[in-house]
Formats: sequence, C-alpha cells, structure tokens
Amino acid sequence: MSGLKRSKANKMIGGVCGGLAKRFDIDPTMMRIIYVIASLLTATVGAFLYIILWLVIPEE
Repeated sequence: MSGLKRSKANKMIGGVCGGLAKRFDIDPTMMRIIYVIASLLTATVGAFLYIILWLVIPEE
C-alpha cells in the first residue's frame, strides 16, 4: 500500500480529493461529491480542512 499523496492527474484545485480517491480506491468524482456533502454538513470546516491537507500532503 502506498502512502497518501496529492494527485497530479486527477487534479481540480490542489489534487487532495484525487489523492484521497486513489488511496481509498474509489472514483475521484465520487470522492469530490462525498467531500462537498461533508463540507456542507460541517459548515466551513471543509474549506479549512482542504487547505490544511493541501499544505500537508506531498504531491506525487
């Protein structure tokens, strides 16, 4: 199993959702939908979490 890395190929903004999708072996579009729904349910926490993950997770 490989470590978590931001995706270069499945990248919309920072590659975070693409990297998470690759790590959990699901479709990147489905991961983005899950992330948006989770972000809407938790107000603005999702945006801050995305920025933190963008800074912390290395690019592949």
